[in-house]
Amino acid sequence: MEWIYLVVIFAAAYLIGSISTAILVGKVLSGDDIRSHGSGNAGATNALRTYGKKAAAMVVLGDCLKAVVAILLALLIFRLSSIGREYQSIAVYAASFGAVLGHNFPVYFRFRGGKGVLVSMVAILFADWKIGLAVVAIALLIMAVSRYVSLGSVLGAVTLVILGCIFRWGDWAYLCFTVLLAGLVIIMHRGNIKRLLMGTENKLGQNKQQNGGAKPQKEA
Repeated sequence: MEWIYLVVIFAAAYLIGSISTAILVGKVLSGDDIRSHGSGNAGATNALRTYGKKAAAMVVLGDCLKAVVAILLALLIFRLSSIGREYQSIAVYAASFGAVLGHNFPVYFRFRGGKGVLVSMVAILFADWKIGLAVVAIALLIMAVSRYVSLGSVLGAVTLVILGCIFRWGDWAYLCFTVLLAGLVIIMHRGNIKRLLMGTENKLGQNKQQNGGAKPQKEA
């Protein structure tokens, strides 16, 4: 019976995560699809480059909010159901991963979304706020110093797994969740990783013309 509830939680979170803030903001502000501009990615970085700071702020707020709603809904379902208390953390993990998958592969928008970095940040804060806060701080610091959003995202994902192994070893549900989440972030950034190694990745605040006329690149 517990697994039925967990499947429902995962599915509900996926549908909530599929509400792409970046696409909706683009349609409201410009009447077009953000995926036809810049990097082609439905995320905050592309919103910043395409529509400006206010639009990017709206995307950040919307993406974080939908992650919070998905997780709070999971906790509500958990409390209203007969699921044992030992499943509460698993319910949070299921909702978190479902929301990230929905953001990355939104069913409402032909499965073309973002890369789930903001949603993942909210998720890890709910899963373990101490580890989550450390990971978010490290990721933001790397982004600020290097001006590479993708580098901060990838190294943040690696840091999540490392800290999980150090401080939560033996909590296999948490470790599986973090490995899956980090792995998804890294996979979604595989193109960025290649460009980082080649030295052709765009920095934050740099457009394609400033990068020698390179083709649009996908960002987080």
